[in-house]
Amino acid sequence: MSGPAAAPLRVVLADDDVLFREGLGSLLTRSGFEVVGLAGDGSELLRRARALQPDLVLVDIRMPPGHSNEGLEIARVLRAEFPEMGIVVLSAYVEVSDAMELLAGGRRTGYLLKDQVTDVGEFVDTLRRIAKGGSVVDPTLVQELVGARRKNDPLGELTSREREVLALMAEGRSNAGIAHQLWVTEGTVAKHVRSILTKLPIRATSEDHRRVLAVIAFLESR
Repeated sequence: MSGPAAAPLRVVLADDDVLFREGLGSLLTRSGFEVVGLAGDGSELLRRARALQPDLVLVDIRMPPGHSNEGLEIARVLRAEFPEMGIVVLSAYVEVSDAMELLAGGRRTGYLLKDQVTDVGEFVDTLRRIAKGGSVVDPTLVQELVGARRKNDPLGELTSREREVLALMAEGRSNAGIAHQLWVTEGTVAKHVRSILTKLPIRATSEDHRRVLAVIAFLESR
């Protein structure tokens, strides 16, 4: 006999484009999320997030009144006030520094490009991974960075396979998810992850946080 169904993830969504906001809200509702609040600007988002304390907040990186990085500023405030709240910043552009700053905040964070929302299944899966504690960088950004090299590359000691594993870690995938993607065993992936964390100059903390720090090193190697 099965147990009671898990409660749907509660979401607050903020975007100044009413058509995008309403459309994404409808998509999330159809996908099993509970959209508890919609906001059109940063102040409204802060009020709703503080009052409702949802599982996830989705916010456009460019919000009124300045349309610069207000969404990122709000994400920083919410992360400080609610460490366990999932925060996803949506952007129309690939902005590496913003992605790094967001990830530095710790677990349950995501940086996604708006045009990737069209892949509903992948988008929903990504949101659920973030809500469970993952940190996710949009695959488009990851792929852009995979081939990028510079002098004194901090990832220079990694093998090509370890770079592949790290790129998939940046997408928020678990060891099991990486194993499925690369057609190897989960044990093999675990060995690669241990090797990556050993080779990179990352201080000893929890493994979850070390994975996030490894992803930041990956982004900074651009």
